Amino acid sequence: MALTTAALLMTVLTVVFNAVMDRHLQHQADGELRSRAAAVATTIDTSGPRVRVLETANDRLLDANVWIYAGNRLLEKPPGATSDSTLTQAADRLTAQGNPACTTVHAHGHQPVRLCSHTVTGGRATATVVTALDLAPYRSSADTLLVGSLILDGVMLGCTYLLTRLSVGRALRPVRTMTDQATQWSAVGSDERFGAEDHPVELARLGASMDELLDRIRTVLRHEQQLTGELSHELRTPLTRIIMELDWWRARPRTDAETRATQQVIAEAAQSMRTICDTLLNDARENALNRETAPGTTDVLPVLDRLLQRLDTPDQVKTSVEVVEVVEAGGAGGATEAVGTAAPVLVLEAGVAPALLERILSPLLANAVRYARSRVTVSAGRIPGAVRIDVVDDGPGVPEAFVGELFQPGRRADSGDGHDGAGLGLPLARRLARTVGGEVVHDPGHSPGARFTVTLPAG
Repeated sequence: MALTTAALLMTVLTVVFNAVMDRHLQHQADGELRSRAAAVATTIDTSGPRVRVLETANDRLLDANVWIYAGNRLLEKPPGATSDSTLTQAADRLTAQGNPACTTVHAHGHQPVRLCSHTVTGGRATATVVTALDLAPYRSSADTLLVGSLILDGVMLGCTYLLTRLSVGRALRPVRTMTDQATQWSAVGSDERFGAEDHPVELARLGASMDELLDRIRTVLRHEQQLTGELSHELRTPLTRIIMELDWWRARPRTDAETRATQQVIAEAAQSMRTICDTLLNDARENALNRETAPGTTDVLPVLDRLLQRLDTPDQVKTSVEVVEVVEAGGAGGATEAVGTAAPVLVLEAGVAPALLERILSPLLANAVRYARSRVTVSAGRIPGAVRIDVVDDGPGVPEAFVGELFQPGRRADSGDGHDGAGLGLPLARRLARTVGGEVVHDPGHSPGARFTVTLPAG
């Protein structure tokens, strides 16, 4: 594009330059012709009734390419010129016009010749002087200028091409480098970014745009990994139930009642897997669209009972569900505490969908049953504008050094404790609770054992 633009500009400039030079050379030729005509006019006497040509010392030089007319009658012509020659006929036409004029004719092998007429007036007589000039030297100069300008245009275009290519290549080299880096970083979800420092304005804006794109790609990759891990974590329990039931059923021949019971357990586990998939995928879809999870209303107590029944609870661990009255404590931060078991409450509703409530509570209950020594207690009650659920166990509790990493995905306090957890349950529970305006927290001051508190909007 730069080369084409330069070529068009140079073409216009070359045409204009050569047109101006042609006119300038023509004006020079006309000026010389007028000067010679004025010199010849000094040798013409028009004071009398007849035009007379005076003889001078340089008469031969003045007569070269000069025609002198008295009216329309030819008095003198250049030596060797005939009356019917092209130049003489052109001189006759200029004289017949009566006014000073110039014209260009081709003669002597088609060489251009410039002729100009000059009127000499005096007393009673009028004479006309026509001078001629060979334009070959002037045309040669014009041709030389044209060739020179074309050569200069070619050199300029070559220089423009080289300089433009070098400049554009140098300017785009950082862009290519940034593109290669962005491609590499986006493939692995790197934390590296370009930033806006030490860059020209254009590259700084490009770097900022690419940084935003890399952030979005990294977020998508993180969400994809998180969703995969959460699905793997949540589906592990129902899959284990299915495998155990099938192994138990195939161990020896079973009665029809035992077979139906096994099929019932497998069907419930499969339905649970379907619910888990629908819940997590819907949550991921809602987050991708930057919308909150669709609201719903759920009776908390039946969900708690159902979840505890599904858990594979060791024989020595007892579970119970309590409905308590929860009031605001006087401490800083608006903390709450249970002050005792309240009268039975038939309905305790939370403003979330049933499947989502199960996904929030399942990791907490599974951990409590897994680590409890003898008892797991689940307390549920109302607080202003919300529902609070406490999951308490009498196990070893959360190590103090691990409290800060408790809700980070993939972190476990002791990976060699004999349990097959992946460290994704608690982060999933907190994330799902926060999508509906709730929260999941751990009480580091509770002892012995561990206490986790779930707060959800009231239904």
